[in-house]
Amino acid sequence: MHEEPLEEWARRREERRNASKGRLRAVPLTSGPHRGTHVEPGAPRAIEEWNGIQWVTVGIVPDLAAAQALLYPPPAVEERPAEWDRPALGRGRGRHRKPSPVDEQTR
Repeated sequence: MHEEPLEEWARRREERRNASKGRLRAVPLTSGPHRGTHVEPGAPRAIEEWNGIQWVTVGIVPDLAAAQALLYPPPAVEERPAEWDRPALGRGRGRHRKPSPVDEQTR
């Protein structure tokens, strides 16, 4: 069996802990066991953050929609540079072009 040195294991463990720090979750503030988030969408939620050892409450939101907006913000919109002026398509006979009446008469 392959035994890894304790130092390597400790380094990997610390990397995993640091990677998960700052993760957020929403916990419903209802009585009973925690079930799926969709069960009581109107119930208030506690927003908790993982600090590497335990979940710490950082805020309260009024419902599921507010919790989802906080946990999953929309991606940033990239501003596209102004599009360069493309040359206009000339007359052609490609498959995607509708034949003009002149073309139909010459056939």
